[in-house]
Amino acid sequence: MSESVKNARGVERVLRAMDTSDGAGVSLRRSIGTPQLDMLDPFLMLDSLSTDNPDEYIAGFPEHPHRGFETVTYMVEGAMRHQDSMGNEGILRSGGGQWMTAGSGIVHSETPEQENGLLQGFQLWINLPAKDKMIDPRYQNMEPDELPEISPVDGAQLRLLAGSMHGATGPINGISTDPVFVDAKLDAGTEITVPLPEGHTAVVYVFIGDAVVGGKDVPTHHLAILKDGDGVTLKGGAEGGRMLVIAARPIHEQVVRYGPFVMSSKQELMQAFDDYQRGNFVRKAAS
Repeated sequence: MSESVKNARGVERVLRAMDTSDGAGVSLRRSIGTPQLDMLDPFLMLDSLSTDNPDEYIAGFPEHPHRGFETVTYMVEGAMRHQDSMGNEGILRSGGGQWMTAGSGIVHSETPEQENGLLQGFQLWINLPAKDKMIDPRYQNMEPDELPEISPVDGAQLRLLAGSMHGATGPINGISTDPVFVDAKLDAGTEITVPLPEGHTAVVYVFIGDAVVGGKDVPTHHLAILKDGDGVTLKGGAEGGRMLVIAARPIHEQVVRYGPFVMSSKQELMQAFDDYQRGNFVRKAAS
């Protein structure tokens, strides 16, 4: 079966992801947060990491702060250890993820838990509304078996982190931008419609193979920015395709940011630097 969509979304633009590096020299591809696409309200950054060369990932992302937004980490293949200033620690494994609301401030690190093999995953940054920027940090961890896997039609497999469709609901909840986050794998020629809330900003990032998105060809490592509507039709390319479908409610507020701090005014941004330098981000979780 396929969800009923009355106003299918077309494609506004298709952009090739930019090769770059972050952390301690980790090679990645960035499609949001670049000179060609600074942000796409409420999305601040989308990075794709995919390499089987440990020299390109082994150093990981040493300790760094965040304030004023959320980070979503989704592992496709491989394992990543995370630690933070609140005393949390764990390992993200293939098919699992983490939704971290940095809020008022947290310091964390992410280190590959492997020395060889393929490491493939994503990190998405989502802005927080001004009223929520200083809330207490919060984690929602997702083990691989906690993500619903659905196959609405033969040749289509959906893994759902956030949002509801085809009778399934992702485990992520309580997020102010009401997000949708889907990992969609389609065999060659398989077509499916993914429902999306009208008014939400929405993108599709193809990371394996290619796909037809909203009637437009989208190659590997390209981002399709969708027009408005209540869903999008996806079709696997000649050899099939795998893609992320991501949507969230835009915030429509001023964004003042620098590096890992995303605030609503220059004064708040300066306060974030001051608080970090004074060690005010570092606090252990209550026992």
